[in-house]
Amino acid sequence: MSKKILLAVVGPTAIGKTATGILLAQHFKTEIISADSRQFFKEMEIGTAVPSKKELAAAPHHFIQHKSIFEPYSVGDFEKEAIELLNQLFQTKDLVVMVGGSGLYVDAVVSGLDEFPDVDPAIRERLNQKFQDEGIESLQKELQTRDPEYFKVVDQDNPHRLIRALEVSIAANKPYSSFLDQHKPKRDFESLYIGLNAPREVIYDRINTRVDLMMEAGLLEEAKQLYPHKDLNALQTVGYKELFEYLGGNCTLNVAVSEIKKNTRRFAKRQLTWLRKNENIIWVEYDTNPDILINKITNQLKSLQHAP
Repeated sequence: MSKKILLAVVGPTAIGKTATGILLAQHFKTEIISADSRQFFKEMEIGTAVPSKKELAAAPHHFIQHKSIFEPYSVGDFEKEAIELLNQLFQTKDLVVMVGGSGLYVDAVVSGLDEFPDVDPAIRERLNQKFQDEGIESLQKELQTRDPEYFKVVDQDNPHRLIRALEVSIAANKPYSSFLDQHKPKRDFESLYIGLNAPREVIYDRINTRVDLMMEAGLLEEAKQLYPHKDLNALQTVGYKELFEYLGGNCTLNVAVSEIKKNTRRFAKRQLTWLRKNENIIWVEYDTNPDILINKITNQLKSLQHAP
């Protein structure tokens, strides 16, 4: 290959991205960059479906459990570090695989981040106070009013994401979504998106099964260890928040597990909403025969190589 290629494997949670990424990394004799923002943190293993030791040994992985929940780590930090790593890997590799369900993080590496206006700290303080006084529903309603387009794809259960979108919308007096998809920097590599898809009932069944397996693997014990730090930004995520409610005496364990499944299904729906805005994704069924998948990707890579 003359052009350097970043092969991004995307799709909703529990669809099988990890296995597909390993298959492709082994076939193309390359390495994997994880772009799953939930898997960056070493204290969060079971609830984020971190690849198993066997999977990690099957192909070199990067950005898996490399940070602590006590360290601030933003999408901007990830973009900078991922580009630096790609520059190193492309010295010896023609192709690198990136795997992730965090659309914002994948897109940040592929095409760069958008620029946002400065925000008066007083706005953020007011929104944080509103969250404390009125709860997350008040933030959800305000964002839905100010920016219904972004509200459809944001993690609606993450107060930090809601506050970020609201503070920009308020500071600029226009929707947060209007700052997305601006002119981006030119990358020194080409990108190819492969999206894994399945019927909705299959995705939901796989999610329900995964949650049951997580509970069997000790997710509750993991949540108990993290409970004293439940207000940290990294822990504002599905799988932990619901168990924190149980540990705080606000619901039964059965209700908490049911909520994890429901909120994970909602999360998968938002992931798909985000991804389907990207017209460059080549969609394949999650259970496509490996040889057929590799042949399809190889043909796409040939086309990309010959493109002007």
